[in-house]
Amino acid sequence: MNPSDTKVVMLRRLALSTALLAALAPVLVSTAPASALGPGVERGPGEVCFWTQPGQHGTGWCYKPPGYADLPESHHDKTASFRSDVNKNLYAIDWTRDTCYSRLIRAYEFSDNWSWGSRIDGISDKTEGCQAA
Repeated sequence: MNPSDTKVVMLRRLALSTALLAALAPVLVSTAPASALGPGVERGPGEVCFWTQPGQHGTGWCYKPPGYADLPESHHDKTASFRSDVNKNLYAIDWTRDTCYSRLIRAYEFSDNWSWGSRIDGISDKTEGCQAA
């Protein structure tokens, strides 16, 4: 093999190595922890997140104030734990046939085994005119 053939082989190997490294870079460089919320869902600052299983496991869903949001069907009356990273009080809302109830969620509060999660229908930064539970 002559010197110019050796250079071509080395350049090809270098190009392949560079392409492989570029493809793997997002996996190798990522320092973000794996999301406890499930595929495609990440908890961010200023959000309260709810999980379908105790200990912040299972399917997760997050809300960022302001305003009111209905919980998705996966969490409606089926929320087992939550964590608030919001620097203000929020309200879990339970809609009933004749009225509604609100449960205060304090700033940075969390529960790994939340009994009120069997009632939650929505979340808001206001009481929505509901009675305190």
